[in-house]
Amino acid sequence: MIAMVTGASRGVGRGIALALGEAGAKVFLTGRSGEALESAAEEIRRRGGEAVPCVCDHTDDAQVEAAFARVERLDVLVNNVWGGYENHPNGLGMDPFWKLPLDDWDGMFTRGLRAHIAASRLAIPKMIKGKRGLIVNTIAWLGGKYLRHLYYDLSKQACARLAYALSLELKPHKVAAVALAPGFVRTEAVMAAHARHPFDLSATESPEYIGRAVAHLARDPEVLRWSGQVLTAGQLAKEYGFTDVDGKQPPAFEMPEGFGLD
Repeated sequence: MIAMVTGASRGVGRGIALALGEAGAKVFLTGRSGEALESAAEEIRRRGGEAVPCVCDHTDDAQVEAAFARVERLDVLVNNVWGGYENHPNGLGMDPFWKLPLDDWDGMFTRGLRAHIAASRLAIPKMIKGKRGLIVNTIAWLGGKYLRHLYYDLSKQACARLAYALSLELKPHKVAAVALAPGFVRTEAVMAAHARHPFDLSATESPEYIGRAVAHLARDPEVLRWSGQVLTAGQLAKEYGFTDVDGKQPPAFEMPEGFGLD
């Protein structure tokens, strides 16, 4: 299995890359930090996998094309790269949209949705050639509720819609496309926030939980049954019977009352 994980230097992307490598995939990892990518690649190799770090700024089409040119065949693409938190080291607020800076739009759409589209259009011909493939768009999801930040909500809904549209176009080629949401993940940023102001971590999951979900989807010979759907790591853990790294099986995450509007 050959996989490409975008935005794999840290967080959810790193967790997905590690899980795929541990499952036997040759993993191409993209991101802007060569040091962070090499650290992730070394961990994959330590676990017995094969990893190829590719320094890549996904706002630069030439760099993206160069990264995909290194891959002759591709079985799995994970669209995870996203720039929406770069201006919000302490997390997104809930200001009304008319008070939001337009820079937020660029982070979430140019460095997010557009990056997913650009990567998908380069990956798909390689999958069609192999007559099988899987595209995963990582998203945030509250069952369709409004996520309280207009640009954030629109970008995540658009990523889900992208998966649905691709599922229809790619069905004749036996290529599946899904949107996949983690729960409350213990990313580096979350744990840094916890170190500053401790909070309850009992409902959290590791970045590798969603990675194990991707790995099980990738190995499922009937993966087309999921195509076009919005899925969660907790849902797939029950379906496939896997657990998180600590042996627990967190259910699909539900935000506290008031965090999502309906």
